[in-house]
Amino acid sequence: MEKIKIGITHGDVNGIGYEVILKTLEDNRILDCCIPIVYGSSKAAAYHRKMLELNGNLNLINSAEEANDKRANIINCCDNELKVELGQSTEMAGVAAFDALERATLDLKEGKIDALVTAPINKKNIQSERFNFPGHTEYLEQIFGKKGDALMLLANDKLRVAVVTGHIPLAKVAASLSTEGILTKIKQLNQSLKQDFGIRKPRIAVLGLNPHAGDDGVIGEEEKTIIRPAIQAALDQGIVCIGPLPADGFFGSDNYLKYDGILAMYHDQGLIPFKTLAMSNGVNYTAGLPVVRTSPDHGTAYDKAGQNVADESSLRAAMYMAIDIVKQRSC
Repeated sequence: MEKIKIGITHGDVNGIGYEVILKTLEDNRILDCCIPIVYGSSKAAAYHRKMLELNGNLNLINSAEEANDKRANIINCCDNELKVELGQSTEMAGVAAFDALERATLDLKEGKIDALVTAPINKKNIQSERFNFPGHTEYLEQIFGKKGDALMLLANDKLRVAVVTGHIPLAKVAASLSTEGILTKIKQLNQSLKQDFGIRKPRIAVLGLNPHAGDDGVIGEEEKTIIRPAIQAALDQGIVCIGPLPADGFFGSDNYLKYDGILAMYHDQGLIPFKTLAMSNGVNYTAGLPVVRTSPDHGTAYDKAGQNVADESSLRAAMYMAIDIVKQRSC
């Protein structure tokens, strides 16, 4: 099998994106199993490398087809006048983040790269007429599928947490839930666990929405009227799923270790416990699409930019997970 080509978008150049990318690519073992191609700015990369006193140069190429299979490569996607202002949110950084994402996404769509790993963006400064989405997940969903196809899944080797609702205000969560929508997410999670992670008969835990999963209607009716019918429908289709379970007790005990996947009702219900338990090596994976995209489970971390203190473990884990999923899908 030929080496897998992994595209890496540089994200916000004023954050820790280049630091974690360069630190990951310093380890030559990554070159044994993939061909890394950074989509970004060779000028910005050189700036970060010099400031952080990191080793290793990126091989400048014009297209993914030119990638050297023994080197880490970079494609210039940005204006040469791009200015790095560490720790600052700037319009220029937002434009550069989207330019890299757009070029890499096009190459992914055309099969020039096998998977995409995205460094963190600033969801505010990237907004423009070209990018009007809450985040990467929704953008990629529009490019490669249709609304509802993408499933945000946070994962490491022991824990996989997906969410029914993603980047929406908390005030809109309850009204956004439906039996049909939850059933769809259960089915997507079940399929991803089988297709992408090689689990033949996944066990899925479904969390409730309200405190104590509603206490049989005392604290809310959504568990009885919306969530339980979705679970029953999934069971009727042969999917092994249990719930609705109270989120606090579930994560407060070791119960989460007994399941192959967990479905939370909203973003923070799933991501807060996940990041508490698995921040250093957690990966954000966009399941449900025909392409493979992963990212580290942290943000731009402006407060750490340029200090050489950022931990690259999550970005490294994102690269290895992308490689593993591409291989698993090809089996």
